[in-house]
Amino acid sequence: MSLYRPEFSPAEQSNIDAEFSRLANNKSVYLDHAGTTLYAENQVKAAAEQLQRNVICNPHTCRLTGDFVDQVRFKVLEFFNTTAEDYHVIFTANATAALSLVADNFDFGSSGNFHFCQENHTSAMGMRERVHANGIYMLKEEEISAGLCKENGIVQNGYDKAGNSLVIFSAQCNFSGYKIPLDAIEKIQLHGLSKPGKQIWGSTKEKAENVDNNYYICLDAASFVGTSPLDLQKYHPDYVCLSFYKIFGYPTGVGALLVSRRGAEAFGKRRFFGGGTINYAYPHAMDYQQRESFHQRYEDGTLPFLSIVGLLEGFRTLDRLVPKTEEFSTMERISRHVFGLAKYLEDQLKQLKHPNGEPLIQLYNKAGYQDKSRQGGIVAFNVRTESGSFVGFGEIACVAALHGILLRTGCFCNIGACQYYLDLDEDAMDAIYKRAGRICGDYFDLIDGQPTGAVRVSFGYMTTIQDVEELLKMLRLSYLATKPQQRIQFIEEQAEQLPPVLKERVQLLRPKLLQMAIYPVKSCAAFKVEGQDSWPLTEQGLKYDREWMIVDMNGMALTQKRCTELCLVKPVIKENQLELQFGDSSSVSVPLSLEDQAADSAKCVSKVCRQPVEGLDCGEEVAQWLSQNLGLEGLRLLRQSGQRNSSKAKQKLSLVNQAQFLLVNRSSVRSLQFEEPLDETVDRFRANIIIDTGCAFEELAYKSLTIGGIQFQVEGPCQRCDMICINQRTGERSPETLTTISRLQSGRMRFGIYITRIAKDSIDSEAMEHHMTCGDIVLVE
Repeated sequence: MSLYRPEFSPAEQSNIDAEFSRLANNKSVYLDHAGTTLYAENQVKAAAEQLQRNVICNPHTCRLTGDFVDQVRFKVLEFFNTTAEDYHVIFTANATAALSLVADNFDFGSSGNFHFCQENHTSAMGMRERVHANGIYMLKEEEISAGLCKENGIVQNGYDKAGNSLVIFSAQCNFSGYKIPLDAIEKIQLHGLSKPGKQIWGSTKEKAENVDNNYYICLDAASFVGTSPLDLQKYHPDYVCLSFYKIFGYPTGVGALLVSRRGAEAFGKRRFFGGGTINYAYPHAMDYQQRESFHQRYEDGTLPFLSIVGLLEGFRTLDRLVPKTEEFSTMERISRHVFGLAKYLEDQLKQLKHPNGEPLIQLYNKAGYQDKSRQGGIVAFNVRTESGSFVGFGEIACVAALHGILLRTGCFCNIGACQYYLDLDEDAMDAIYKRAGRICGDYFDLIDGQPTGAVRVSFGYMTTIQDVEELLKMLRLSYLATKPQQRIQFIEEQAEQLPPVLKERVQLLRPKLLQMAIYPVKSCAAFKVEGQDSWPLTEQGLKYDREWMIVDMNGMALTQKRCTELCLVKPVIKENQLELQFGDSSSVSVPLSLEDQAADSAKCVSKVCRQPVEGLDCGEEVAQWLSQNLGLEGLRLLRQSGQRNSSKAKQKLSLVNQAQFLLVNRSSVRSLQFEEPLDETVDRFRANIIIDTGCAFEELAYKSLTIGGIQFQVEGPCQRCDMICINQRTGERSPETLTTISRLQSGRMRFGIYITRIAKDSIDSEAMEHHMTCGDIVLVE
């Protein structure tokens, strides 16, 4: 168990707390410093006083403004421990604009390649669309960390028109906080890459491996420099991209691109110039002259000079609130502080367990929290239920917001990191973004129970151990001490306090009716109702459910236990006919109307669960069709014509075994982890009503429930037989189905629950026809 050791002295902590008293006044816990850190109170006051004291206007008019801008440029270089002899400072709108500038101006020559990392920010991946590279390749972060350089030879250290390759990676992953060792920069610059990565576009990999290009490094430092020192005397990336609001909180709208002397040589001729970047440009001829100063050539138009001047107070505030010591610099102390908080939180999260011993938290990190040179002040995780199911991050966002905790959820504009840490293959990615239509920043958080993103908490120098404890308290209270229905009710009652986008998420907290399955012919395949379609109810259950059955020559009901091929008989209900299909070409139909059939049918009697059942014979045509396709002689199709009551509650039943409806929870099915598509496993249990609560086996504790306003009482769990061993798509048997359920249920063969509709009055079932609709909310009482 790790113990938290404060980095700041009591006096320093008191000064910091005073600067951020608005957090306590607003009862807020801020844990999204990877998104943006917070500005100090006196920082913005001093910046405002600066504007009030001085006449700061367009640098073309005011020399003082130019002096301030030059002063900030010097402070930026000093902050990263370098000088104007080694790096140029180009002011941009943000880190994204800096990345765009590199993409537009880097000269790849005739054979240069572009290499980006899987866990890059979206803006870094956006460079792919702008670069003029020979080939584009994706690397994994561990390939950079391992230093996959060429073993022999040293690449030419300098600009070469024939081939210059650009490698971009994030110094710190904004999803997990993982830090790539910065000594990889020099290794790649000197030796290149032994593996170009997965080809995304361009020339063949074989050709790319045989090209000895010069290698340049573009370091996306936006997430890193907010809480970690970047020493440009020790490490020499060719391009460094950053946003200042990540460091100071204020002002926004200004970032920088730092370009090394070597990197400047690899910039080609600009294809655009703006005001301030040239000495002159003729309107009557294609003639212009660029500025002599490198940074002036790329700072188009008037700089955001008021924001740039405001950066001075950012530097001063850090020096004042977190002063350097003999041993550590300001940023090194901040790095130690946030890492200590992250390490403590990670340890505490690992200790959170459900009563059955299952962990509450699924953590996502690569190197662990043992070395701050490999891990920053970010902790990414998801919450799991007692049965191991995932809780949607949208729900976590709602709960956190109602507890005054500001954190981030989703993929954080880093889809590649989501793909890596959540172990999503290409088909899963398509299911999330193409088929389900998820977009960056939404709260579409679970697909078939699997998360599409995570919860991220991140720390700054003003974060306290009390903030961490508040997060832990919220998780314990909401997910260990509170039942799901209580938690959902709490969120719904407080929904008006949430931001609009989270209010929409609240509507998705309750489970919904996902699918209805009607089995017109007992033991045959299902006719499914899904999407947003409705289906009528009768006093026996879903209309047409188990209204027909196949009997053998002795009049005994035929089931899949005797004839597994029954699952291949597919019913289709359309217009006034029930059509039975077997394969692609063979079909037969019988009328849906009981009156139409009764006119020409002989009455007969069979049995279901030892109870006599009155029925109507459906005729010779369908009888011969069944015998021919199922390979059994003397088969007949019977339709129920008389009433049948349950032995317990005297409820009216169709040809079902025990109750009007069988309900199955997809979360419970998902927990079985069969090596087949989830829908196929769901089909094995032949349920009428399919829901997904997000919590496996939660339904076994239900006493009653309401679906779309229709009330049901629970008759008990369904005791399973070996029929669930039959794959309903193929008819093949797999005995491990029963053994898996037995193991999960401590030897009991129960899966799904029987439910019966509760009629509101004696007239209810006769006077009007009720419907259930896919999408109806499921309320548990």
